Amino acid sequence: MDRRHVLIAGGFSVLTRATLAGFPAQAAAGTAEEAIMSEPTQRIVETNGIRLNIAEQGDGSLVLLCHGFPESWYSWRHQLGALAAAGFHVVAPDMRGYGKSDRPDAIDQYTIFHLVGDMVGLLDALEAETAVIVGHDWGASVAWQAALLRPDRFRAIAALSVPFRPRGKAPPTSTMPQTADARFYQLYFQEPGIAEAEFERDARATIRNMLYFGSGDAPRGNAAGAIGIAMVPRGGGFMRGSGAPAALPPWLTERDIDFYAGEFARSGFRGPLNWYRNIDRNWELQAAFAGAQVKVPALYIAGDRDLVISFPGMDQLLANFNRLVPTLRNVLMLPGCGHWTQQERPNEVNAALIDFLRSLPG
Repeated sequence: MDRRHVLIAGGFSVLTRATLAGFPAQAAAGTAEEAIMSEPTQRIVETNGIRLNIAEQGDGSLVLLCHGFPESWYSWRHQLGALAAAGFHVVAPDMRGYGKSDRPDAIDQYTIFHLVGDMVGLLDALEAETAVIVGHDWGASVAWQAALLRPDRFRAIAALSVPFRPRGKAPPTSTMPQTADARFYQLYFQEPGIAEAEFERDARATIRNMLYFGSGDAPRGNAAGAIGIAMVPRGGGFMRGSGAPAALPPWLTERDIDFYAGEFARSGFRGPLNWYRNIDRNWELQAAFAGAQVKVPALYIAGDRDLVISFPGMDQLLANFNRLVPTLRNVLMLPGCGHWTQQERPNEVNAALIDFLRSLPG
């Protein structure tokens, strides 16, 4: 099937001239006009023994966009047309367990090696020798590991929100915060069925609250208060309080929430939560790569109000980022931006990605 054959239902009014703000001047003409008039297409490809749904747009060298939790290819809606207008073939999959992609039931089918393998297989399916890989949240973790393990296939990496984290000395869950009254949210996610039942009770409310409270528009206390937000009361659930306000921040629309909610209402949360249930297994599997460095060109972008930045040990990690990733080109910290980097600050993210992509050889 031709990759332009299946058009996205409903179109994309968000891919307008406003999306192109912040582009280098030469990107705002010609191909930019074509990108505005066109839309991403979707199709199913076979990779690594499963089927992935991909959204794609443009021609040129390949750029893969890997989303995080709880998202889909749609989280890159502002980047697809922008990068295509700048001369790139942009592909954003529904990652394993999400959206229209396959959702294996077994927890052990979501290790980091499965996830990186999906991206290698995607390159093969697209008949691409190499690609630049861009990731946000969990997608950033996949992107870092893809660049680390297969620099022959992933020639550069851009990560949003989550920096490169070297393998620690102990299983990750053993070092996560917990008290007699509460535990870190990733510990809450470990037992199958508990978080699924909570999130699937009202998928729309779940998405609406997560997107708002993870954003730079939500109220924040000090660093300790930020960590408190990430703690789940024992005997309680992840969702608490009065919920997101009626008026959403400007970067997020009810239509956006409808799209996400529709995807999760259909596919559920088990697949996405299974990523978290492999955290310790990933640590065990990656023993042979302890101390290895990412050696392809790298870019890191985050919001200064992202909860990830406030996690324990993150300040020291960022202070030593250049040692961990000696090929790091730039760190861009976006004032007032929360966790949903490319959605909250599309213009700045697009401009930074395009500058980075154009700086790469070949």
